[in-house]
Formats: sequence, structure tokens, C-alpha cells
Amino acid sequence: MILPIFIASLLFASSSFAAVQDFCVGDLNGPEGPAGYSCKKAATVTVDDFVFSRLGAIGNTSNIIKAAVTPAFSAQFPGVNGLGISIARLDLAAGGVIPMHTHPGASEVLVVVKGSITAGFISSANAVYFKPLKQGDIMVFPQGLLHFQINSGGSPALAFVSFSSPVPGLQILDYALFGNNLPTELIALTTFLDAATIKKLKGVLGGSG
Repeated sequence: MILPIFIASLLFASSSFAAVQDFCVGDLNGPEGPAGYSCKKAATVTVDDFVFSRLGAIGNTSNIIKAAVTPAFSAQFPGVNGLGISIARLDLAAGGVIPMHTHPGASEVLVVVKGSITAGFISSANAVYFKPLKQGDIMVFPQGLLHFQINSGGSPALAFVSFSSPVPGLQILDYALFGNNLPTELIALTTFLDAATIKKLKGVLGGSG
């Protein structure tokens, strides 16, 4: 008797989290909370809220990492608000790299559309998983784990990445260490790098202290 009651309770619990409305197009004029944006009034929703047309344009890779990410998260594409999904375009010029980073709020799936990209991640047990990817290859990056992408070919590379959240979040390790005012002496103590190297990296990435 206990098992059927347990199964029934699970079914009730899962159904209680089901969507009670078809969609919740984000009201970008309102505040963003932990659950996303509040919903636009249904009478103001149009088909354009469910269409995003900016992923066809090449991103500007004229920067230090020679890479560009064009996001279609809820802040840019309010139609995904509340749906648990989003997507972005990744352009990597020759020599381009997306440095070691994490997405605290989402897992990621990358599909290579053009060129060659070496991608990988590091597990919480410090196991490393990386591989050169070619056109048509797909790789998954579990939520919250450090990962990277590098253009390993001699020509521009293009990929699209999807996320399991409309707000995946982003923290780039290099900028977290060297792109702010975290004191050099604290970085030295926690990373075992010498002060000269730290100050050089702060100078490159805009940090101070």
C-alpha cells in the first residue's frame, strides 16, 4: 500500500510544477527576479516576441580573445522567459578562444557549424574532458563546470550553443581573478602566482589593486 501512495505523491508533485499557462513573455520594463521577468499582458504579446533574428550576423571578433558571443537569452529574446531554454551564437576568429568559464545556471550544448573547435570541461573531481570538434560535432557541458572553447583551425569557426535556462549566467575565470580590484597579495596567496605576473595580467584585463 505504501508504494502506490508514494508513486501517486510523486505524480502529484511533478504535475504541480507543470506550467499553468502557455508562455510568459518577459516584460523587460519590469524587474528581473530569481524566476525571471514578470509576464507581459497577453493582449500585448505578438508573434515577434517569439522570433529572434540576430543570430545570422557575424559577431565582432576584434578583441583580446578574438571571439564574439551573440546571446538570445531572456533579456534579448523575451519569448524564452520561463521556458527553461536559450541559445547563442559563437564566432571564433583564427586564434580565437573563449577562456575558462562557467554558467552557474545552466548546462550547455554546443554544435559546430563551421571550422574546428577544441572544447572541453573540468569535472568537480578535476578530471579533464576535451576533444577537437569538427563541423557537425556536438558537445555537452554540465551545469556549473569550468569549460572552454578554442579555434583549433586556421580559419574562422562558428558554433551555436543552447542552454537549459533562459538566464544561464556567466563567470570567466581570468576576469574573476585579474579583471577587478581583488588585491594582488590575495591572488598571490590563493593562486601561487608571483606579484609581477598578477600585475601584468591585471594590466591586460583591466584590473587594479
